[in-house]
Amino acid sequence: MAVKDRVEAVLNVGLRVPSIMLLDVLYRWDVSSFFQKIQRSSLSNNPLFQYKYLALYLHYVGYILSLVLLTLPRQHLVKLYLYVLTALLLFAGHQVSRDYVRSELESGYEGPVYLEPLSMNRFTTALIGQLVVCTLCSCVMQTKRIWLFSAHLLPLVARLCLVPLETIVFINKFSMIFTGLEVIYFLASNLLVPYNLAKTAYRELAQVVEVYGLLALGMSLWNQLVLPVLFMCFWLLLFALQIYSYFSTRDQPTSRERLLFLFLTSIAECCSTPYSLLGLVFTVSFIALGVLTLCKFYLQGYRAFMNDNTMHRGMTEGITLLILAVQTGLIELQVIHRAFLLSIILFIVVASILQSMLEIADPIVLALGASRDKSLWKHFRAVSLCLFLLIFPAYMAYMICQFFHMDFWHTVARDLKGVLGTLLIYVLFMVEEFRKAPVENMDEVIYCVNGTYRLLEFLVAVCVVCYGVSETVFGEWSVMGSTIILVHSYYNVWLRAQLGWQSFLLRRDAVNKIKSLPTASNTQLEQYNDICAICYQDMNSAVITPCSHFFHAGCLKKWLYVQETCPLCHSQLKSQSPAAGVNSQETPAANQSPAGQEDAPAAKKEEEDTPSHDGKEEESTEPRHDLLPGAQQRRRAAV
Repeated sequence: MAVKDRVEAVLNVGLRVPSIMLLDVLYRWDVSSFFQKIQRSSLSNNPLFQYKYLALYLHYVGYILSLVLLTLPRQHLVKLYLYVLTALLLFAGHQVSRDYVRSELESGYEGPVYLEPLSMNRFTTALIGQLVVCTLCSCVMQTKRIWLFSAHLLPLVARLCLVPLETIVFINKFSMIFTGLEVIYFLASNLLVPYNLAKTAYRELAQVVEVYGLLALGMSLWNQLVLPVLFMCFWLLLFALQIYSYFSTRDQPTSRERLLFLFLTSIAECCSTPYSLLGLVFTVSFIALGVLTLCKFYLQGYRAFMNDNTMHRGMTEGITLLILAVQTGLIELQVIHRAFLLSIILFIVVASILQSMLEIADPIVLALGASRDKSLWKHFRAVSLCLFLLIFPAYMAYMICQFFHMDFWHTVARDLKGVLGTLLIYVLFMVEEFRKAPVENMDEVIYCVNGTYRLLEFLVAVCVVCYGVSETVFGEWSVMGSTIILVHSYYNVWLRAQLGWQSFLLRRDAVNKIKSLPTASNTQLEQYNDICAICYQDMNSAVITPCSHFFHAGCLKKWLYVQETCPLCHSQLKSQSPAAGVNSQETPAANQSPAGQEDAPAAKKEEEDTPSHDGKEEESTEPRHDLLPGAQQRRRAAV
């Protein structure tokens, strides 16, 4: 991305942050309580504060202006800020002129300014300041007519011409009125600009909705306004101001417990409105995204960015925070209660981040154990991350229980079970690697380990659903709580139960198919004299498929978990009757001797010339060429 594009992206976000802050301030502002304070003060006789409904209308006008500033195109937004900057510079110029006139009146000297050093210093300082203001206004407005911004120089020119001090006061007021008239003329000449912008925007929005629909319009506005980054910057600015306001009023150092309390209360102060809550949600999402990206980079290096999982982008953690905040009514609580509730919500969010880290690490750790990779650095990174995911959740639960005296075992149980299962399977793979020979029942052991902690996860999910149902029935019912229970029941209980049952049925069918297949005898194995086409290991025992292929029983069973076809010829493997298994064991086509293989073509020709009794050709007994000695040698060379 070029420097210009980066600057435009920063401006697109930074110039819209004040509009979000204005919306936040307007949400906090209570018009009724404001007028009650005004009535009790000395401003109650001011005509500007006599009409409550006028201020209420202005309150809503402020909302409209904030939304306009939020959705204004970047080019017009830059122009608007330049106009505001020019107005501030003109105001600063008139402040300099007023201060200069006041200092001259206090000195009482009406002679030439160059004869008195103090008067000359005041004049020089004011003149330099006014020239800087005029130059900046001319540059900001991109015009060479610098005299348009020079009205505040009139008091200095009058003082240089030895005009009496009383007259300089009127000249200063005239310069202010002249500048005000210029501003009014500029506003009047651009009075129809907002209407034209609104008309153009409405036309473009109508065209987009008509052609692409409302969803495309929403996605376009989401991308153009960069709402996640915008709300994150807004919340970080609020949080920084809150921390600064605390430390600016404190002189003594703060203890560790006080710092934790300060951190929680500052976050609680910065999520008292819907806008600040959205800012916290997007901030947590970006923090989770950074942590998960760092986790993937630690495990895989730069290769981690090639295959990005949409579920590991921090959205889950942000949505979790938003749902819990809405369900518990977070923004309606007092600061202390909000800080206490936030500590629990953030604990759950951190547990969700740790679960996402485990989902990232689990396939990588298991792949390292099964791939026989001898890189010690890769194994160290994978195992160290698993140990961190094992120790840190327990420590975190212990610390939060020390502060709040609550039981959070069910929150970290899922992470601990998952990490223990992953490490145990990794250790089993490494044991098999050091033994230099496959373990006979390794697949069964791994399935039992996986099944155990999956069952525990399922039981925890069922307990959570039961607890939620009991709270809904006997406690306080809410639509949000009931919706969460239904979603949790469907995804974490029903779908998980279906997947577990389907896995069990697949394994049972695979075991039944393996038992129905005939076992190769020692003579057949000697005649076959080949390796298993799945694991590429020598075969001391094997089963024979209906298509006359030899495999290890354990290897074929693993294959049947995935699909019910032969790994070599992809023909369907169906359970055989015992009689068929005996016949196949007696005369498998692949077990013919070399002499028998020489006579096979002639036998095939006779069979082709002789029709079968039912009018159909019988199946050919020609041996499969992929199992001949030459093919065996080519397969070994390829391996």
